[in-house]
Amino acid sequence: MAIAEDLDRATDSQWDWVAEHTRTYLASGGIEGHESDGVHTLVLATTGRRTGTPRRTCLIYGTSGGEYVVVASNGGAEEDPAWFRNLEADPSVGVQVGTRRFTAHARVASSAERAALWAQMVNIFPLYDDYAQQTSREIAIVVLAPMDGAR
Repeated sequence: MAIAEDLDRATDSQWDWVAEHTRTYLASGGIEGHESDGVHTLVLATTGRRTGTPRRTCLIYGTSGGEYVVVASNGGAEEDPAWFRNLEADPSVGVQVGTRRFTAHARVASSAERAALWAQMVNIFPLYDDYAQQTSREIAIVVLAPMDGAR
């Protein structure tokens, strides 16, 4: 079960540029790395499904009704990203959005939510449409609901 405190002790992404972005984001307390050219990112901590150790990555996000929305695109690869497979196994996650940290419950967007959330996320980051064309899988949209009323 990942919680907000895991953000500081989690293992970084295997992608060097993502790991560096994450470290800068957290070292600045969320001041640096949260927004770039109108695109906002959050830091997500999940629990490794095989190792049980916390893992972290930075992701582009949108919002919907006080919840945060992220896309499991993996750059259009045929397999889901590791962070997504981790939260499928354990949906408790740690999140930092700007300067705010909280524990959240992750869930895959319902089919009723999907079209509107997909359009919103493509508006934020148009490459998601390209990624969807590169893969045969349906790219999951994940909704992060802050626990304990943290919004």
